[in-house]
Amino acid sequence: MYAVIETGGKQYRVQEGDVITVEKLNVSAGDDITFDRVLLLNDGEKVQVGAPIVEAAKVFGTVVENGKGEKVIIFKYKSKKDYRKKQGHRQPYTMVKIEALSADGKPAPKKVVEKPKAEAVIAEKPAEEKKPAAKKAPAEKKPTAKKAAADKAPAEKKPAVKKAAKPAAKDAE
Repeated sequence: MYAVIETGGKQYRVQEGDVITVEKLNVSAGDDITFDRVLLLNDGEKVQVGAPIVEAAKVFGTVVENGKGEKVIIFKYKSKKDYRKKQGHRQPYTMVKIEALSADGKPAPKKVVEKPKAEAVIAEKPAEEKKPAAKKAPAEKKPTAKKAAADKAPAEKKPAVKKAAKPAAKDAE
């Protein structure tokens, strides 16, 4: 069973259990909401198409959250005129979970979820007391590369090459 509803100037195809994001509605999170602008209703056997809406049909939902969408950047620019304008916008939205669809306008009875009864706890052997873990000795450190280089014999240095002395400048005669 699905329906096409209209809200916020947009149309949405919904069915039970769907979570849709619609334009911001003036409701709080957790509130119940009813969409009465149902354009089409299909119950699996017959299709009701409204002209423009199906009169008795309604869609029931619960508001999950109100929030803001992703930021959209608006950048205006005119070349050679030194004009730049940057602006951001986040569109507000309302997230709605669709609970029920109704052709006659009456909400379906809410399903009551029964909580499982607390079962008798079977007594087991008491857990062994945890012994504090023995402290481990610190791990031995491995020699670093610098120490390994220090263990090697230093390479013998070559004697410096002496430059030949330049002949003294001759005195001007």
